[in-house]
Amino acid sequence: MEFMNKQVFRFVFSLFLVFGLVFGLVFGSLIPPAIALTQEQKLVFEVWRIVNRSYLDDTFNNQDWRAVRQDALRKPPANDQAAYTAIRNMLASLDDPFTRFLDPEQYRSLQVNTSGELTGVGLQIALNSQTGALEVITPIEGSPADKAGIQPHDRILKIEGFPTDNLTLDEAAARMRGPIGSVVSLVIGRESESEKEIILVRDRIELNPVIAELRLSPQRKPIGYLRLTQFNANAAMELAHAISQLETKGAAAYILDLRNNPGGLLQAGVEVAREWLDSGTVVYTVNRQGIQGSFEAFGPALTQNPLVILVNQGTASASEILAGALQDNGRAQLVGETTFGKGLIQSLFELSNGSGVAVTIAKYETPNHRDINKLGIKPDIVIPQPPISREQIGTDADQQYQAAVELLNKNFVVAGS
Repeated sequence: MEFMNKQVFRFVFSLFLVFGLVFGLVFGSLIPPAIALTQEQKLVFEVWRIVNRSYLDDTFNNQDWRAVRQDALRKPPANDQAAYTAIRNMLASLDDPFTRFLDPEQYRSLQVNTSGELTGVGLQIALNSQTGALEVITPIEGSPADKAGIQPHDRILKIEGFPTDNLTLDEAAARMRGPIGSVVSLVIGRESESEKEIILVRDRIELNPVIAELRLSPQRKPIGYLRLTQFNANAAMELAHAISQLETKGAAAYILDLRNNPGGLLQAGVEVAREWLDSGTVVYTVNRQGIQGSFEAFGPALTQNPLVILVNQGTASASEILAGALQDNGRAQLVGETTFGKGLIQSLFELSNGSGVAVTIAKYETPNHRDINKLGIKPDIVIPQPPISREQIGTDADQQYQAAVELLNKNFVVAGS
């Protein structure tokens, strides 16, 4: 009996050996051996992993995100530039213009821009959603571009002779930035005019985002006019200072001009909203798990005086968060045109080699749970505005501004009666 057990054991053991050899020969070729990734491949994988963990759309634009990784890593990139191309191609498959790769220079430039300091020509730019053309949202007041007469809606056709057709926003911005005193040429297209080359000398751009002025209504009531041009790190502090000064001067109402404000930092938009609210929700955030977070106002507001907000198609992102928060909380009425409709939130991740990646991690909803992405916020009073120059903003030629003044005048009359 003992002999028989040994024979059975030997037979079974032999079967395991044979099966193991066959399994290894047949299936082993299907499993690639573990190999060390190159530095370039590690960078590609680093970006893939960040998107895999954080991206808002867990279908990754209805594709197999692991297969995208395998395709990107199949052939080792020869150098950093090849790795950057592989990363950009990988991100392009998401069909999300806001999820994008930034090389080290672009990443540093974006950090500087949001910090409130910049050198360059002073243009805020965007890609036209219908034509894809690179367009001017607005020149920064007092900048080289402003002094040269560049206007909102101008198309930037070439930068230093290089066509802009296939440039991303970051690539176009990087080509226009440079050391103080250096020269850059732009070819500008404007409706009903021939193309024109403009030579600009780069300079330090002052990024105080707030323009404040006390004005009188037809009823001789003092109105505080505030124009907020972007939401950088200085925005909330500068606006609070401007409101304080206008309150001291006796402002009885306010017009907050967010036209052509492309947004910026989410936190800056939240902080500015809190300056106008005693309490209430500012914005809800929703990630891919559907988890809602919220930012709340905890008061007190810096002023209780009536407020009208001016918006248009160039009012985007953090500007829409602010406009939606104050509209839904009944704190302000909106006048102008339907806003841009960017309801997505990006987070900026620094990569191991000093480059960066901006990833759409969440969407936001207004306090009344409006999802405004690609829809925008409709004003309480819709007023179309023909193109005007910067000098005409806030004058008789500015129909939206005049409508805001008229709305406040009605409030003055009601309050007086």
